Amino acid sequence: MGALNDAGRGPAHRRAWWGVLALLFIVTIAYVDRVNVAVLIVDPEFLRAFGLVGDRVGQGSLMSLFLIGYGVAALVLTPFYESRLGYRRGLLVSLFAWAVLTAAAPVAGSLFALLVLRVLLGVSEGPLFSLKTMFVKDRFAAEQWGKPNAVSSMGVSFGLAVGFPLVSYLLHAGGWALSFHTLAAINLLIGLPLVYWLIPAPRQTSAAKGAPEPRSTSALRAFRSALRMRHLGLVLLIEICTLGYLWGSSSWLPAYLVDDKGFSIRAMGWVSSLPFLVGIVANFLGGVLVDVFPARRTPLIFTIGGIGCALSVLMLIDSRATAVTLTCLLLASACWGIQGASIPTLVQRFSPPGSVGSAYGIINGVGNLVAAFMPAAMGGLMKTHVAGGFGLLVVSQVGVALAGVWLTLKLSGSVARVAASGAAHG
Repeated sequence: MGALNDAGRGPAHRRAWWGVLALLFIVTIAYVDRVNVAVLIVDPEFLRAFGLVGDRVGQGSLMSLFLIGYGVAALVLTPFYESRLGYRRGLLVSLFAWAVLTAAAPVAGSLFALLVLRVLLGVSEGPLFSLKTMFVKDRFAAEQWGKPNAVSSMGVSFGLAVGFPLVSYLLHAGGWALSFHTLAAINLLIGLPLVYWLIPAPRQTSAAKGAPEPRSTSALRAFRSALRMRHLGLVLLIEICTLGYLWGSSSWLPAYLVDDKGFSIRAMGWVSSLPFLVGIVANFLGGVLVDVFPARRTPLIFTIGGIGCALSVLMLIDSRATAVTLTCLLLASACWGIQGASIPTLVQRFSPPGSVGSAYGIINGVGNLVAAFMPAAMGGLMKTHVAGGFGLLVVSQVGVALAGVWLTLKLSGSVARVAASGAAHG
């Protein structure tokens, strides 16, 4: 009955879409939060305050350590959130923690203290995408997952598009500490009320199915069930490569534009945001394609997007004219953006019942743990040649394209085997 209600245009369906819009804003907040440090590493005052002047690897570690905390939390905390808290309470807990940890950053007295806060911030944000994926699967029919996945994931591009110019403005208006204070206030004053009023409680809980189990047993069962997800290895490979591109490009794009392409810091803010504005449209297009493509052809979206993105970054590395640089950035972001809705949709399709959040936690957690090394690795290469680190982005997208082909072949083979078995029994 729930699927039928959501498939129509009744109150349940409208409320579900209000929840999607709330998630869009929450994801946007999270990605503005991540952009903050990427912009601050071009600010001399921030670098001097924490002894990071000229230390590319140290600067990259600010993002890498965040991602390590993020990945561990996505992997470890998500089964607990899924089995005991649910997506609504999980989001409320996470948002409150983001606000407190963000507000604490300006009073960190040393680089070590700042790095600890970055790890803890990553821990607090880790379950976000698993909670988002749980909400969509719970509130929408299976044939409708693509669009809500895409719209809520558009927060990634929104956050990056808004974040670069916003943080640049705050940096010039009041210094680097103002950016942390502003983001903490947004979390508390806007994010928490949106979740409280617009995200309903889960419809299906352990209590609805019978007596709840002890917390540790329930969480462990969710985790074990998630490990049985079909095609887990290939989806995980796609996630690693996709996140490697995201974290590498968003961490170093401001420095790349300033140091290698000659943009001013003021111009860098709006130029950095343009590709992600294109990504918003591309992300929605990807969600439409997910719902239109036959299920076995969905991974081809990764192949098309991965090849296009890799070629665009290769042209970007060699570009010298401003117009060519902007064109390559826009094309790369568009090709990466169309991939956004496909991963959560595959997890929703392949994961065992009752474990979609934990399955996405495994994929997102391990993916972020591996991708966490991309900013630091790019920083190491950029010590001698700024554009050199961007070659790793090409490698990541070639990996996405190849994994998309492989998964398409496996899904097509499964369909062929089912058809052959049916013919034999007929």
